[in-house]
Amino acid sequence: MTSGRLARIKTIMLWTDLGFLAYWAATVLGVVSVGTDPILRQWNWSFLGLDLAAIGIGLGSLLLARRRPASGERLMLVALTATAAAGVMALNFYLVRCEFDPAWWIPNGWLVLFPAVAVTAMLVSTPPSATR
Repeated sequence: MTSGRLARIKTIMLWTDLGFLAYWAATVLGVVSVGTDPILRQWNWSFLGLDLAAIGIGLGSLLLARRRPASGERLMLVALTATAAAGVMALNFYLVRCEFDPAWWIPNGWLVLFPAVAVTAMLVSTPPSATR
C-alpha cells in the first residue's frame, strides 16, 4: 500500500473514532438521545462496550503504528472490523424495525462503508510475503 493511501486511511480512521467518541460523550451528557422508548434506549446502550472497544483499539492502533508500523496496521484491521460490526448491527436493527431515518442511517452507513473500503484497500495492497 502506498504511504499516502495508508496515511489517508489513518486520518479518516482517527476522525471516525473521535466522532464515535464524541457521540458517546454527547449521549452520556444527554445532548444526543435515541428517544424515550425504553427498548430503543437499552438497545443503544447495549452498543457501548463494542463501540468503546472499537474506539480504543482504533486509537491504540494508530499510536502503535508510529513505533511498530506492521503491528499497528494489523491492529487497525481489528479496529476497522469492530467498527463495521457495530454499524452493521445498528443498520440491521433499523431495517428490522422498518425505520429509515437518515440521521441514523447515514452515520451507521459510514461505520460500515469506511471500514469495508479501508480493509479492502489494506488487504489488496499487501504483498503475499508480508502476510506470513
